[in-house]
Formats: sequence, structure tokens, C-alpha cells
Amino acid sequence: MSPFTGSAPRTPKWQHLRVSIDESAVATVTLARTEKLNALTFGAYADLRDLLAELSREKFVRALVLAGEGRSFCSGGDVDEIIGETLAMDTSQLLDFNRMTGQVVRAIRECPFPVIAALHGVAAGAGAVLALAADFRIADPTARFAFLFTKVGLSGGDMGAAYLLPRVVGLGHATRLLMLGDTVRAPEAERIGLISEMVDEGGADEAAQALAHRLAEGPALAYAQTKALLTAELDMPLAAAVEMDAATQALLMNGEDYAEFHAAFTAKRPPKWQGK
Repeated sequence: MSPFTGSAPRTPKWQHLRVSIDESAVATVTLARTEKLNALTFGAYADLRDLLAELSREKFVRALVLAGEGRSFCSGGDVDEIIGETLAMDTSQLLDFNRMTGQVVRAIRECPFPVIAALHGVAAGAGAVLALAADFRIADPTARFAFLFTKVGLSGGDMGAAYLLPRVVGLGHATRLLMLGDTVRAPEAERIGLISEMVDEGGADEAAQALAHRLAEGPALAYAQTKALLTAELDMPLAAAVEMDAATQALLMNGEDYAEFHAAFTAKRPPKWQGK
């Protein structure tokens, strides 16, 4: 995402999300509609899209935790406020809405900082895809995933799920999860690779924060380029991928962090990463 800004000021308050940024440059974005298990609204989707773009441009966030308040991470799109409303939309409006939800997933994948999903309770429908799009999924034993799209009469390939899920769990598991829409509980999700790390019950938020702070203290530019390559090279032939790797490493070898590692190694001290 481009770091250049136009006339629009920084957003002072997000209406549909709770956002905080601490002194370590870790952002925490909390879905906080506990009475609806953090179901998403049109405004929540739009705020997520715009927030990620804004944080990417400003370049001071080193890691982001996406969490849900209360009993669950996110139960998906609000049945009344989204599904009910979409029944009255024409094709043009529906296309705009579906493009917006996809833009949220692209923003998670393309932002230059790691995104960690802290998971407990249900991650269903769009909530499951938000978790899927994150770089890390930290979950406790109560976590359960359900890609429910076919159960409401829609394609299982919603918001990029048919692109991302086979690359995380393999085509066989992805076909089963997207076609049938059945619930996958934490033990199976961990077994098939859908969960990055399992923690004790109630510990997902704390573990996600710990990982976010570890990442925030590290070489931010190296992490950003690693994330970019992981996404860009998914569909590349090997020859193109190794060429992109070579060009990226050549650029990073001219960076301050690479020189800092050598200086720190020589002086037998920890590196002081600058993200440059």
C-alpha cells in the first residue's frame, strides 16, 4: 500500500471497531458487539478496510492483533443487518458489497505488518475468513471454525476463502470445509494446520499480544518483505520466485538492519532493529 496521503485527515475515532495502539507500536483491533457475538455490519467491514489502509500508509504500527470481545471471536455477517438488507439490493449494489468484503481480506494480506488473530469461541462465516487471512491464528480450546456460506445458499468461495484455505490446509480439507460448511473444533483445526498455536483456555488474547510484541521488537522491514513474498509467490513459477527473492535480498542487504546485525554480532550484543 502506498505511504503517500492526500487531503483526508487521520481518522480520530472508529465507530464500528475498538482500536488501540500501545507504546511498542502494537495495534489491537477489537470486534465489540458482544450481544451479537461480534457479528459484522456494513460499517464494520468498511472500518476494517479503511483502518488497515490508514495504518499501512502511516507506517508506525509494527504488528496488529485482531480480537473479539466476550464469548466469541466473530459469528460472521449480521443476519438481519447484512443478509436481510442484501435481499433488497440490486446486482450493482451486491457487487459493491462483495467487493468491499474482499477488500478487507486483501488489506489484511497486503498490509506491511504481521496480523495475529486471537481466537476463542466461534469464528464463523466472514469471521472464519478474517481469521484465515491473518498471518498467525492463536486459539484456545473453545475455538471453532465454520465456513457457513453454502449453508445460506451461497458459494463457499467467499472473500477469497477458496484461494486462501487450500493453501493453508490443502485442497482436500478445504473442499470439505467450504462445501459442507461443518464446524471444525480446535483439536481438528490444529491438526490440519488451520491454527498456528494452541494455548490454554482463556489465553488466546495474552498469547497473541506476546507474539505481537515479539514481532514489534524485531526487524520490521524483513518481516514486511517476508509477508509480501509469501503472498506474491503463491502463484509464481519457481524461476520467478527465486528471482524475486534475489531482488528482495539485494535491497535488504543495503538496509540498516542488515548492517546492524553484523555490528551487534561483532560486539556480542543484541541487535537494535530500526525497521530500515
